Amino acid sequence: MTQEVKEIFGNSLAAKVRTLAPSMTRSMQRVAEAVAKDPAGCAALTVTGLAELTGTSEATVVRTARLLGYPGYRDLRLALAGLAAQQESGRAPAITTDIAVDDPIADVVTKLAHDEQQTLADTAAGLDTVQLGAAVTALAAARRTDVYGVGASGLVAQDLTQKLLRIGLIAHAHSDPHLAVTNAVQLRAGDVALAITHSGSTGDVIEPLRVAFEHGATTVAITGRPDGPVTQYADHVLTTSTARESELRPAAMSSRTSQLLVVDCLFIGVAQRTYETAAPALSASYEALAHRHRR
Repeated sequence: MTQEVKEIFGNSLAAKVRTLAPSMTRSMQRVAEAVAKDPAGCAALTVTGLAELTGTSEATVVRTARLLGYPGYRDLRLALAGLAAQQESGRAPAITTDIAVDDPIADVVTKLAHDEQQTLADTAAGLDTVQLGAAVTALAAARRTDVYGVGASGLVAQDLTQKLLRIGLIAHAHSDPHLAVTNAVQLRAGDVALAITHSGSTGDVIEPLRVAFEHGATTVAITGRPDGPVTQYADHVLTTSTARESELRPAAMSSRTSQLLVVDCLFIGVAQRTYETAAPALSASYEALAHRHRR
């Protein structure tokens, strides 16, 4: 295995552990936390040794490895060795502590910047580019796109629709669940419905996506829970990193950061696919708004 491949495996593993741990059983969480905390030590253990270390069974270790995306424990050990090498080289950032009430503002800036960077890195490492490409293809060819989101996810939904509108596509953001369902009923094959929900279980977002799915629209879910209820109605699932919530930093802050990254990836992909029409439309929107920026 080349050093480059080891680094890719290591980055992906760290991101997957942070993203998937909350949806694992407690015994699987112990295995995941162990490999994330001490990749070098765990890489040296047999499957029996890791099971004994975490107080679990060999079957649990193997299931955890598979959930993390590896065919078996041997492949997980190779990835752990790569991650250990990366950390020893000094490229992996240290985990920051939570923001305290009495932290100086300079420390707050440093900690938030680090957490934002980690959130973006985790999302990029865990993003399925095949699913992303399929979603881009659907959006680029869509007759109309409806985007559902509430709360912080609603702000991200508005961001995506504004971007799509500026390149000449028809898009609507819906934060009112009644209007979302009413509009979803009108969707058909050739349309796209996109749901944004970090938890993957927001009923006001799942319901219109289900209606759109049942009416034949292509459906996309942006979520931090790839096993959440929203995914059963999604043709394409784009996974964001799991937010680390603290007293002074609600989960919505970091989940919004990861969602915006996915939205930007979608937009750039669509703009590339529709460049001949997107570029003139974007220029026209800039020109129409230019006088507002010269006042």
